[in-house]
Amino acid sequence: MSASTPGSAPVLLAQAPDGVPTITSGDDLAALLTPVLAALTWPDGSTGLAEGDVVVVASKIVAKAEGRLVAARDDAERDQVIAGETVRVVAERARPDGTTLRIVENRQGLVMAAAGVDTSDVPAGTALLLPEDPDDSARRLRRGLNARTGVRPGVLITDTVGRPWRRGVVDLAIGAAGVQLLADLRGRADAYGRELTSTVVAVADEIAAAAELVKGKVSGRPVAVVRGMGHAVTREDGDGAASLIRPPAEDLFRHGG
Repeated sequence: MSASTPGSAPVLLAQAPDGVPTITSGDDLAALLTPVLAALTWPDGSTGLAEGDVVVVASKIVAKAEGRLVAARDDAERDQVIAGETVRVVAERARPDGTTLRIVENRQGLVMAAAGVDTSDVPAGTALLLPEDPDDSARRLRRGLNARTGVRPGVLITDTVGRPWRRGVVDLAIGAAGVQLLADLRGRADAYGRELTSTVVAVADEIAAAAELVKGKVSGRPVAVVRGMGHAVTREDGDGAASLIRPPAEDLFRHGG
C-alpha cells in the first residue's frame, strides 16, 4: 500500500473520518482525535493508524484548541484584527461592496488574504487567528498521537490559500512534523536522459491538497489520514513548514499590485 513498494503500482489512499467533536479552547486535540482515528477501516481490513500514515489537520481546529478566537464585532474591528496580524501588505484591491481585499504577509511569514484571519464557522462577532506557531502545533500533536497509539505518524497542519494567476483555492501545509517537505529531483535524468535542473516537488503541499479532497470545506471533517506516503514520513520531526517559505531574495512576486 506504499507508494514506494518495489514492483507495484503506486497507490495513495485518503480518508476523512466522521465524528470529530466540536473543538474549544483548551481541548487536548490528540486525546480527542485518537478514538476518531482508531475507528478508521482500510480496504485491506486494517484499522486505525499505521506507521507511515500522514495525519492532516485543518488549522481551524488547531487554532480553536489553542484559544485563538478573538472579538471582531464589525468590519472595523475585523480590519483591526487583520492589521494586527499583518507584517507587510503585498496587494490590495477594492471590492464592489466597498470593502477592501488585502493580500498580506502575516506573523507566521505566510502570504494570505486577510492575513489568514477567518470569520467562517465561528460564533458571530468573533474571528479566528491562525495557530501562533503551526510547526510547534504539529510537533505537539505528533507526540500526543504517538503516546496514545504507539504509532508515530507524520502530521501536517493545513490552511487554504489562493494562488497568483490561478482561480480557486487549495490547501497547503503551514505546519509539519515528520514529513519530508520537498523532493529535490535536480540532477536526475528525465525519460529522455536529460538532466533535471530546477524540479523540486512540494511534497507536503501535495499531500495537504490531496487530503482536502476528502475533508472538504463544509463537510464537518477537518481531519484526514493519507496512506501510501510512508517514504516521505521521517523519524525526526524535521525543520517544519516554515522552511518552505521562499526567502525574499528568491521571491519574484514579493510586491503585488
